[in-house]
Amino acid sequence: MKAIKVQRPGGLDKLTLADIDDPGAPGPGQIRVRLHASSLNYHDYAVAVGAIPTAEGRIPMSDGAGVVEAVGAGVSDLAAGDAVVSCFFPHWQAGVPPHGNFSHVPGDGLDGYAREAVVVPAHWFTRAPKGWSHIEAATLPCAALTAWRALVVEGEIKAGDIVLILGTGGVAIFALQLAKAMGAVAVVTSSSDAKLERARGMGADFTVNYKSDSEWGGTVRNWTGKRGVDIVLEIGGPGTLAQSITASRVGAHISLIGILTGLKGEVPTMALMAKQIELKGILVGSREHQQDMVRGLEVAGIRPVIDKTFPLAGLADAFRHEAEGHHFGKICVEI
Repeated sequence: MKAIKVQRPGGLDKLTLADIDDPGAPGPGQIRVRLHASSLNYHDYAVAVGAIPTAEGRIPMSDGAGVVEAVGAGVSDLAAGDAVVSCFFPHWQAGVPPHGNFSHVPGDGLDGYAREAVVVPAHWFTRAPKGWSHIEAATLPCAALTAWRALVVEGEIKAGDIVLILGTGGVAIFALQLAKAMGAVAVVTSSSDAKLERARGMGADFTVNYKSDSEWGGTVRNWTGKRGVDIVLEIGGPGTLAQSITASRVGAHISLIGILTGLKGEVPTMALMAKQIELKGILVGSREHQQDMVRGLEVAGIRPVIDKTFPLAGLADAFRHEAEGHHFGKICVEI
């Protein structure tokens, strides 16, 4: 069967379409999944270009969606014919996170889902939302679950909360949809006025262009009547954290989920302390979180925003599209 492989030291021109062995039939506790789709995340891009070193010939992509073709002995919660979606951390079932790195993540420390079929332990997947296409389901394991955990699990969102969402990528758009579905007020930032207009069309209550307004944190805080926002999805990292703190109310929660502005930077610790802000770094979520999210999405009727879809053989072009930064929502791959 076909698969994409990453050649060291990385680079999009080094992604190769290869023939690999069929994984065969599932053993006890395993399932065989025919993969139909994946979706791109910044983490996948970093692996592909060599920014995150991985093994020679690694199969990339952390997200996978498809259909169960067969189950092994002892598997009871999934059956042949079920539409399923992968878990970002397949060994994190519930409770306290067991990992502090990506060594157990498909597409990084393990082979991922840029291939036609896999045989894996059944707990590496969950059911997909009812009625969703495989492409839609493939957007869930990283981006959607990150937004869900930031808002629901860690932020404990409630109706009337003001949520600050940085950017308009996959995590951000899911966060906007979830926030509005839960009766929250949504504030969105971007460097593109066109994207901000689309965000307002999706229900964003206030938007700000951080490129034309370098002190956007104060602008957001003033818009709230100088109260500040309740929850922040901090995707930028060190280059935006200071403004996020400025925008926050006393006792706010900030989920640090991205480092798009770099790995290091100054943190205004006095302001963080004085406002008694809870700052928490998060990496996606557990299988239990994903199962809760799937139920929540079904009830809310939320569907993902798909920017563009590429074939598996065009994965390098998909990453180039991602690198250009013009996308709104998720970029997907059809297998």
